Amino acid sequence: MSYGRDSAIIQLSPSREGGASDSDMSVVSNSNDALHTRMSKKQTDIIQSTQPSPSTSISEAKSQHAIIKYGSLLLLVGQMVGLVLLMRYSRTHTNGELYLASTAVFMMEIMKFCLCLSVVFYQKGCTLQSLALEVHQHVCASPDEMLKLCVPSLLYTVQNNLLYLALTNLDAATYQILYQLKILTTALFSATMLGRQFSATKWCSLVVLTAGVAVVQVSGSGDSHANGNEDRNRFVGLVAVLCASCTSGFSGVYFEKILKGSETTLWVRNIQMGIPSMIIALVTVFLGDSEEVSRKGFFVGYSPLVITVITVQAVGGLIVAVVVKYADNVLKVFASSFSILFSCIISAFAFDFRPNVLFLVGAFLVILSTAMYSKPEKKGGGTKRGSLLPISHGVRKTSLVI
Repeated sequence: MSYGRDSAIIQLSPSREGGASDSDMSVVSNSNDALHTRMSKKQTDIIQSTQPSPSTSISEAKSQHAIIKYGSLLLLVGQMVGLVLLMRYSRTHTNGELYLASTAVFMMEIMKFCLCLSVVFYQKGCTLQSLALEVHQHVCASPDEMLKLCVPSLLYTVQNNLLYLALTNLDAATYQILYQLKILTTALFSATMLGRQFSATKWCSLVVLTAGVAVVQVSGSGDSHANGNEDRNRFVGLVAVLCASCTSGFSGVYFEKILKGSETTLWVRNIQMGIPSMIIALVTVFLGDSEEVSRKGFFVGYSPLVITVITVQAVGGLIVAVVVKYADNVLKVFASSFSILFSCIISAFAFDFRPNVLFLVGAFLVILSTAMYSKPEKKGGGTKRGSLLPISHGVRKTSLVI
């Protein structure tokens, strides 16, 4: 098929009296029709060849979903394990002065606030005017909402300080297991403050969780950095974890109660909560460590490792908060279970962690309870379906509740 062949057909048509006859015009018309038909068919074939088939599109979508899903798993496990192990290492491996936990929390809040400002600045077209208008609208023009957010901001600041205290006195693996009590506290506060109902399976899982945590606590397992005051230190760590679990559960449910249905973005919400959090964290520094700061300086004991801990705590929680929407409940259970297992394995090599039989039994019960609690409830049952695995920090997280 070519333009030359069609032209030849037209030229071979005889003419009479210098004009075209009806038969001549018919030949030309038929030739043009055939030409257009062949050209249209060829264009259609080209278009179809460049467009992906439906099966290819479905396959690519499944592939992208799998990448996001398992990437989320790696990110969740990495955030939960990495932060705890790095923090434990920074609190036990010091060549000189130990850094102040209160100053680390304050620097983390500043870093997180600046990060959120940068994201909003980028989303608003990289103009200072748009950023100023956004901050004014959600901060200066919303005093009632800012006042409500002071409560979870205070609790989160206290919780972050308790995190450092707990990991100063407990090994990483034991901390990971004991901190699963946040599931219990979140469920209890959800039932009392939100009127949420839970199935018998969920309540049974909470009993199993409590039993597993108790077994781990009495097991006495620890790493090589436990000193002669092991009992006292372990008790202090236990109290810190219990208090952190309570603040985690209450602040998460309170946050959900006052801000349910809000359309404010994740980054703007963190800016709103970051302002009171920075103020509270700074007040905590001078109330608890003013003498140390005046004698040794604000950044005493800081090293590249400490800066890494602060960065992971600031950035990690925000990344998980964004990625967690792609993770289903089964994935969250895997992340929680893997974080406990990896913490035990890495602690055994890095900290000479020595688990005994009681510790392993308790860890198994905690993992089992997490799986039971995340089991989807049947539709039409007598319970209200809330989030299967409560996320205590809402949209502003420094650690994920799973």
